[in-house]
Amino acid sequence: MMRTERKYIEILRILKEHREPVGAKRLSELMAERGFILSDRAVQYYLSYLDTMGFTEKIGNQGRLLTPAGWQETDNALVDDRIGFVISKLERLAYRSTFDPATGTGDVAYNLSIVPEDSLDRTRAAFDEVKKAGCGFFSSYRIVEHDIRIPKGSVGIITICSISMDGVFQRDGVPVKMAYGGRLEIAGGVPKRFVDLIGYRGTTIDPLELFISSGLTSINSYCKTRSGIALANVREVPSSAQQQVKVTIKKMKQCGFIFPVILGNQVFNLPHNPYRLSIIAFSGLNFIGNAVEQKIDIKTEIGAGTIQFAKVMETN
Repeated sequence: MMRTERKYIEILRILKEHREPVGAKRLSELMAERGFILSDRAVQYYLSYLDTMGFTEKIGNQGRLLTPAGWQETDNALVDDRIGFVISKLERLAYRSTFDPATGTGDVAYNLSIVPEDSLDRTRAAFDEVKKAGCGFFSSYRIVEHDIRIPKGSVGIITICSISMDGVFQRDGVPVKMAYGGRLEIAGGVPKRFVDLIGYRGTTIDPLELFISSGLTSINSYCKTRSGIALANVREVPSSAQQQVKVTIKKMKQCGFIFPVILGNQVFNLPHNPYRLSIIAFSGLNFIGNAVEQKIDIKTEIGAGTIQFAKVMETN
């Protein structure tokens, strides 16, 4: 029964990751990528049950979409199974990211935030504060209005997700591990230490999303006074790859990316490791965190998908 339930949940998760209806044949292919071998007919059986439960909705002959109840079920189901879901989703996005910093082309992973139209000016002001302070992962963001995920009366904002960096490293032959999400204390513009760290492989929720929703950041203070608590990620790569990592970082900076805060075998209050190089980077969620601190009604899907880098760079 548990194995069967996981199949249902995995189908819901796949549908959650797609903005357009997905058919049984495509679902069968995507399920196979995740270790579940199902025929088209078997997928149809599962979909029929999910329709009955009100978790999915058939859109003509195009396929299925999640219903609001389906979104809620996906978020709440199987705690033990969800422990590895956050990092698995990010790793899939890293694999699908095709960005080449040498040419400035390819796809990057992104976060999608949604705000009411009447809050757009305040939200842009909050995002611009982070942009000016240089504590986002990328130096810009993109406003989108036409997307089926954006409700009427709302506006979407795309920010580049730092997992895009992992995709670049992987294609350069550098094995990279997303280790921790943390709260980074900064005083007078100088990063000092991590106040808290949560490992990505042992949580059912994105660590940085948790810090934001718990009110444990002071990003706005940092933007205004250069002192506060901002969000940052810790990645680890082999020490022997240091030169290649530096070359990649230089190319990405030329494209508008803002990292690292620091890199080394001994950084801040992390343990010394002669074999692993830690790369500390500000998170793109600092944009969202600053808006939340200013009581702006903003909803964000972390790792919403991939998008052409050129589209992010288009002027609004």
